[in-house]
Amino acid sequence: MPAVDRLLLEEALQDSPQTRSLLSVFEEDAGTLTEYTNQLLQAMQRVYGAQNEMCLATQQLSKQLLAYEKQHFALGKGDEEVISTLHYFSKVVDELNILHSELAKQLADTMVLPIIQFREKDLTEVSTLKDLFGLASNEHDVSMAKYSRLPKRKENEKLKAEVAKEVANARRKQHLSSLQYYCALNALQYRKRIAMMEPMLGYTQGQINFFKKGAEMFSKRMDSFLSSVSDMVQSIQGELDAEAEAMRVSQQDLISVNESVYTPDSDVTSPAINRNLIQKAGYLNLRNKTGLVTTTWERLYFFTQGGNLMCQPRGAVAGGLIQDLDNCSVMAVDCEDRRYCFQITTPTGKSGITLQAESKKEYEEWICAINNISRQIYLTDNPEAAAIKLNQTALQAVTPITSFGKKHEVHHPSQNVKNTANDKIVPSETAGIQDSTQLIAPGTPIQFDIVLPATEFLDQNRGGRRANPFGESEDSSKDEEEDSLLQQMFIVRFLGSMAVQSDDTSEVIYEAMRQVLAARAIHNIFRMTESHLMVTSKNLRLIDPQTQVTRTSFELASVTQFAAHQDNKRLIGFVVHPSETLGEESMSAYIFESNTEGEKICYAISLGKEIIEAQKDPEALAQLMKSVPLTNDGKFMLLNDQSEEDGTIHEQGEESEA
Repeated sequence: MPAVDRLLLEEALQDSPQTRSLLSVFEEDAGTLTEYTNQLLQAMQRVYGAQNEMCLATQQLSKQLLAYEKQHFALGKGDEEVISTLHYFSKVVDELNILHSELAKQLADTMVLPIIQFREKDLTEVSTLKDLFGLASNEHDVSMAKYSRLPKRKENEKLKAEVAKEVANARRKQHLSSLQYYCALNALQYRKRIAMMEPMLGYTQGQINFFKKGAEMFSKRMDSFLSSVSDMVQSIQGELDAEAEAMRVSQQDLISVNESVYTPDSDVTSPAINRNLIQKAGYLNLRNKTGLVTTTWERLYFFTQGGNLMCQPRGAVAGGLIQDLDNCSVMAVDCEDRRYCFQITTPTGKSGITLQAESKKEYEEWICAINNISRQIYLTDNPEAAAIKLNQTALQAVTPITSFGKKHEVHHPSQNVKNTANDKIVPSETAGIQDSTQLIAPGTPIQFDIVLPATEFLDQNRGGRRANPFGESEDSSKDEEEDSLLQQMFIVRFLGSMAVQSDDTSEVIYEAMRQVLAARAIHNIFRMTESHLMVTSKNLRLIDPQTQVTRTSFELASVTQFAAHQDNKRLIGFVVHPSETLGEESMSAYIFESNTEGEKICYAISLGKEIIEAQKDPEALAQLMKSVPLTNDGKFMLLNDQSEEDGTIHEQGEESEA
């Protein structure tokens, strides 16, 4: 016999769309089998009815033959031979009637009864288990939706435990019902073959037994065939018994698993996280906007395929593309007071989709997997080894970067510092390669967010003043902005800052970049604060994009080093050495990720420092204003090769004033 298709019981707990799709094929097969069984039963019942009718007809015929003798024919002489002949025929008919009665009884027991039992027992059982599986699946979905809505900020441990227990009970119930349903469908593939052949075997044997007494030759021709059919039925029955025993043992093993299999987020404190994944699949909640302020969350099955994030709803044959992950970035976000939310951002800096994981383990593994895929590791010859190596070095955890190695021999053109002897802005000369411990002290703490001092915050917000990067601030701040000959705004994300021991070379910036990114990867910190970096001819300001409040400000004269990363052009850093304090302990390096190339920010800072120096000499300032294009209001204009993606494009050109 050919192999029988079967559902894998091990996939019942995961309940993936692939399993559901295969399950729908089995359900369709069961539906077709039910319809055909009803039609076949009608035909067999018609045969059985005809055989019963034959019994009644032969019995009536026998009586009628005997009744001939009792008829009072007017001309009845000479009928004695006819009567005796009819008596013989009546006896023959009675004997045939006995055979027909035996055949009718055999057809009822071996043809009609098995097909009725198959329909009422097996097919009805499958239909009942299907309804129970649907109810258990719906109950699990309702409990998961309730669990997903648990608040993160005001977490109620008692409520969480009750909801988690409810999810576990629903998941256990769904698992048990799916196992029973899968076993019934698997057994149906064997039983339907028996159910189709066993009735016909009984029908044929009954007919042969009926004719055997008068047609031995006919029965001999059928003996070998019936014997082979009987052997076949016995063989299938043996396979069914073995498969039923194997499924029973497997079902017991799957039911006796640890309770943590059913409980979501069972190990929050120390989950076993695989950070080297280049493929990932599982259920996530997808955030959909249904209005201006309303959103819905939909639980869907997501999986990665190459560099793409795919989504496959239940019942779908194949998945669809949701997001191209190449060169994307992913970060943890706070969203609607839900736990384990993260957002995928496109290479252009636009916010992509927001997803919610079921547990901390899934949450961190999805973030690590998307980070690995965004670096296009899957295109290498050995993606697993490449992922392990990159995560061990912990150098590419925030954005897709090809290399974080330092290039000591190449000096970046935008790394300019002040030469006090000649009172000009000239490139700084690297006086030899310094050891990393001479640049940054070992164990120096790293700050991953900008904390604004309370006094400075009050000063900036007193009276409701806001710093608007588009030149629309209130009167109290207009004078300060109008005095500045340069205003350029960039969208940046703060990665971290740390104290440094030297500002003599740009190597201190590269070392700070390396340590900040490595620390983010090691400690699994993906959150970044987005700000607007305003570069003027007086200072650098970080502005909150939502409230337009200045988070912090640095005097441009105190910026002693600035440089962009040589490989990842979107990384920018600068060293601040306040003029009012002396000593190396007051120097700090600030590292940012920009939506534009870091060289443009370096050029803007360099131009601002040139303006500061040129303002000391009116002739030098006039010469500088001739060499750089100006806007209509007399401010410097920065000409870029390509359009910015951060909203700095204006209708009358790419002006430096934001």
